[in-house]
Amino acid sequence: MLRESVRRHVSALHHLARRIDAATPADRDRTVDALRSLAILGVVLGHWMVTALVADSGTVRAVSPLHFLPQLTPVSWVFQTLAVFFLVGGQVAAQSYAAARARGRSYRRWLGARVSRLFRPVAAVLVVWGVVAAALLASGIRLETVHTLGKLVLSPLWFLLVFTALTAATPLVARLHPLWPLAVVLHVDLVRFGLGGPGRLGWINVAAGWLVPFCLGAAWARGGLRDRTTGWVLLVGGAAVTAGLVVWGGYPASMVGVPGAAVSNLNPPTLAVVTFGLAQCGAALLLIGPLRRALRRPALWAAVALVNLSAMTIFLWHQTAMMAVTATGLLAGDPLPGLHTLPDGAGWVLERLGWLPVFVVALGVCWAAFHPYEQGRRKRRGGGRGIRRRPPALVGEYPPASVVEGPACLR
Repeated sequence: MLRESVRRHVSALHHLARRIDAATPADRDRTVDALRSLAILGVVLGHWMVTALVADSGTVRAVSPLHFLPQLTPVSWVFQTLAVFFLVGGQVAAQSYAAARARGRSYRRWLGARVSRLFRPVAAVLVVWGVVAAALLASGIRLETVHTLGKLVLSPLWFLLVFTALTAATPLVARLHPLWPLAVVLHVDLVRFGLGGPGRLGWINVAAGWLVPFCLGAAWARGGLRDRTTGWVLLVGGAAVTAGLVVWGGYPASMVGVPGAAVSNLNPPTLAVVTFGLAQCGAALLLIGPLRRALRRPALWAAVALVNLSAMTIFLWHQTAMMAVTATGLLAGDPLPGLHTLPDGAGWVLERLGWLPVFVVALGVCWAAFHPYEQGRRKRRGGGRGIRRRPPALVGEYPPASVVEGPACLR
C-alpha cells in the first residue's frame, strides 16, 4: 500500500510538471528564471551557513564562521550571488520597459506596477516582525537580542531599495555602457584607500557598483552578450582582476561581510566585489546554453518555475525560518550543536549542514502562510463571485509579472 501511495504521488508530480511545461509560452527565455533560481538558492544557503545565533550572557548575538574559520572564505565566492540578480534584473527591466512603450503604457504606470509587485509582500514582513519585536520586548527579552534578530530580517531589504532605484532609472541607464559606472567605482576606491579619503565616500558605490551588472543585463536585453567570447572575457578577466586586488591590493578575500574585519567588500561595495561580480556575470552567460538544453525537461523546469513563483517569499522569510528553528531548539535546554554553539571548528560546519533540512521545513511553513501576499489578488472576470483562483503556472500565463524581478541579497 505504501509503495502504491508513493507511486501515485510521483505520478501526480510528473503530471504537474508536464502541465507547467505546457502552460509556459514557447518564446519565454527559461534561462533567465533558472539563473534567478540559482541565485536565490545561493543566497538562502549562504545566509544559513554563514550566520550563527549564539546565546551569551542572557543575550543572543549573531556571529559568522568566517571570522573563526577563514579557510571557509571560498564559500562566500559561491553563495554571494548579488551580481547575477542585478544582471537578470537589468535584463528584465529593460525588456519590460521596451514592451511597455510598445504597448503605449506610460512610464509612471509601468514603474508603479513594478514597485507594487516588489513591496507588497514586504508589508507582511514589517507587520509580523513589528508585532514580534513588541512581544519580545514586553516579555522581558533584552533590547540587544531583539536588535540582533530584527537586523537579520530587515537589513537585507536594502537590496530592494537599490533595485527599485535602478529599475526607476531604466530609461536613463538602459543604454549606459557598464564601463562608466565601473570607472566611478574605481575612482571612489582610489580616493578612499589610495588617498585616504573619507570612508563615507564609498556609499557612492552602492549605486555605481550594482549599476555595472544592471547595465550588462540591459545590454543582454538589447541582444548583446550573446557570444561565448564575451562570457569568457568577463569570467577570466573579472576573476584575474579580483585575484590581483586581493593579493596585491589589500582587499578582503571574502565577498561577504565578516564581523570584526577592517574592510567589508559589501558594506559598501568595493572594486573587488564589482570585478568579482563581472566574473559571475560571465559564468552566468556561459551557462545559458547548457541551461537552455537542461530546461527542456519538464521536471527541472517545473522546479525552476515554482522557485520563481515564490522568489519574494523565500527571500523575505528564510532568515525568519532559521531563527524560528533556533528559538525552538532553545526549549531543549542545552545548546544544540550546529544551532546554538560557537562556529569555531570544522565540526560546526558538518553539524550546521545537518540542520539545513529542518530550516527548509520551517521555510515551507512560512511559505504556506505568506505566499499569498506575493501573488496578490487577481481581478475576477465576468463579475462572478467565489471564483477560485488557479495557480498562474497552470492557466497559460506563467510566470506572472510579480516574480520577474526575483530579489535577493547578502548582507
